[in-house]
Amino acid sequence: MVTPVTLRAGQPAPLFSLPDADMAPVQLAGFRGKKNVVLYFYPKDGTPACTLQATEFTDHEDEFTRLNCVVIGVSPDDCLSHAEFRDANGVSICLLADPEGEVSRKYGVWEERETHGQRKGCVLRSTFIIDRKGLLRQALYGVNPKGHTAEVLDLVRRIVKSDPGDKGPSPAVR
Repeated sequence: MVTPVTLRAGQPAPLFSLPDADMAPVQLAGFRGKKNVVLYFYPKDGTPACTLQATEFTDHEDEFTRLNCVVIGVSPDDCLSHAEFRDANGVSICLLADPEGEVSRKYGVWEERETHGQRKGCVLRSTFIIDRKGLLRQALYGVNPKGHTAEVLDLVRRIVKSDPGDKGPSPAVR
């Protein structure tokens, strides 16, 4: 049995490259030195809790942008599922496909569960806040989607306030 990874604040965020809903690759390293990142993992497109979480992050996307922060959601669903979910619910944040659970395992959010006598992988709803240097500032495992966006927004505000080099988005981003 593999011991799950538990990440902590201060550690470098595990790097990855995953396709988004339009099948374009997104690399975490591409944000280093430029933006803070809210990376959240969710179990499945279209479920009530996952829809609530994605739409709340979308509703506050402008506030995250003003804080020089990008929000990225990751689930085991494929790109087509993400595109349908995005379009059906007006989701504008980036959604990444991790169907093999490779990145979910790196972040310690992949769980094996037994359902009807079969073992199946599932994602533990979790959120990671990564600063512009690529360091984890928060690792929140097993989060409740209700009110979570407000909590994350507050944490990002504190990170930006504590980082004298992070003055918000450059004029080109505004």
